[in-house]
Amino acid sequence: MKVAFVDSQKEEHGVQPVLQALEGTPAQIAPSTYYAAKTRCASARSRRDSELTEMIKQIHAENYGVYGARKIWHELRRRGVPVARCTVERLMRAAGLRGLLRDKSPRTTRPAPETDRPRDLVKRDFTATAPNQLWVADLTYVRTSVGWVYAAFVLDVYSRMIVGWQVSTSLYTDLALDALKMALWRRQNQGADLQGLVHHSDRGVQYRAIRYSQRLAEAGAVASIGSKGDSYDNAMAEAFNSLYKAELVRNQGPWRGLDDLEMATVEYIDWYNNRRLHGELSHIPPAEHEALHAMTQPVTAPLKTS
Repeated sequence: MKVAFVDSQKEEHGVQPVLQALEGTPAQIAPSTYYAAKTRCASARSRRDSELTEMIKQIHAENYGVYGARKIWHELRRRGVPVARCTVERLMRAAGLRGLLRDKSPRTTRPAPETDRPRDLVKRDFTATAPNQLWVADLTYVRTSVGWVYAAFVLDVYSRMIVGWQVSTSLYTDLALDALKMALWRRQNQGADLQGLVHHSDRGVQYRAIRYSQRLAEAGAVASIGSKGDSYDNAMAEAFNSLYKAELVRNQGPWRGLDDLEMATVEYIDWYNNRRLHGELSHIPPAEHEALHAMTQPVTAPLKTS
């Protein structure tokens, strides 16, 4: 600590003046002690800490600067680096690194009239035993220099994989419908059978539109709508929106407009699906979680809706 203090002041004042100023104080350090410390070889622990700190900084930077000690610890273990979590916490504090804290965001739902509303088939039970049993969908918004940009996402509950998405300057049916079309095309192109898939959303007009319902029916999917005015009924989709706003929108902004946000969203979803560690998935990425499932249980069973 004393040597570090002298080092922090020597550029401005010089070593000898600092040592002299410390004489007679609790921080006093003999010149011989200071110079011996500067010429002494670094300890094994010091060298190890330095190596780990560089790896931690790299992992933190590669992951949007959002990882806290827990995720960095898991990523180090995935890379075959044996280290205690408390060591990661200590080195992150010393390096001034921390994870990202999420703020709550207001909802964007514009309720549709209560006519022929599909039942709530999920009832807050956001679990699935295989891909393509249960998808959740929601919308969010981003302020840019030229106005609001809206984003729609479709998420597979089993793996947390973002299977469909779209950004637009308009908050109407085509935004949500384009995200759905992407999700359907992607899964069907992989050979998935979507018969019996439950698609859950809130009561927004975008999800109650006739064209949206028709596209679900064509794919053999079943619509499910959360109850009136209750955000918990679409909690998983809203949780992703919160993550997207925290990890990308606020963390990497401000945004000029639709084009740069769209490009950043492409990169973010690629990272989120293929490299981001998810605590709910035992700290592996969604793509890896689905790959492991395909290796062990290649047949996808539809979720029962009755």
